[in-house]
Amino acid sequence: MKTPLKSVRGLGSAKSGTEHFWLQRLTALANVPLTIGFLCVVYAALGKDAAGARAVLARPFDAFIVALFVISGAIHMRLGMQVIIEDYVHGEGRKLALLALNTLFSFGIAAACVFAVLKLTFGA
Repeated sequence: MKTPLKSVRGLGSAKSGTEHFWLQRLTALANVPLTIGFLCVVYAALGKDAAGARAVLARPFDAFIVALFVISGAIHMRLGMQVIIEDYVHGEGRKLALLALNTLFSFGIAAACVFAVLKLTFGA
């Protein structure tokens, strides 16, 4: 139930729970076909040497699927860990520090993986 003031502000009791809920469900749904696509790319590179694996990732569509898989997975991971931190970590200082580290870690993992895919795709 919303108080009249919350209705005016457009915020629920948690201020962003609905958006978080739907974003987590959306990334979970997106991860299903992206995982299948990622596994197809991995299967195409299976048994090949490094040059053959690079040739698989040099195809733009395959690189795009892998990059989307990594980005969607990192977002989904951040959202899931955020819920765990908010539910089980007590103390506002520790909670804020862990939430910031969670975001930085997720962004770092996604950036490193996308950089690796781009480097393999475009050579260097």
